[in-house]
Amino acid sequence: MKEFKIREGEEFIELVKLLKLLDLVNSGGEAKIRINKGEVLLNGELETRKRKKLYPGDTIDFDGTQISIL
Repeated sequence: MKEFKIREGEEFIELVKLLKLLDLVNSGGEAKIRINKGEVLLNGELETRKRKKLYPGDTIDFDGTQISIL
């Protein structure tokens, strides 16, 4: 499991940005395509909104990687 801490002063991170920042995709465009194809689970449920806001306590499952948002 990977952990991602939201920066000080920020409340959330968008899903597409998270995948790119963690180098789980090669580009933002690839992230958008893979999210749209239904390859991401948010808290155990399918998530297809590219700009979905992620908050501390959320868990993402993507391509065999689980990410906990802190």
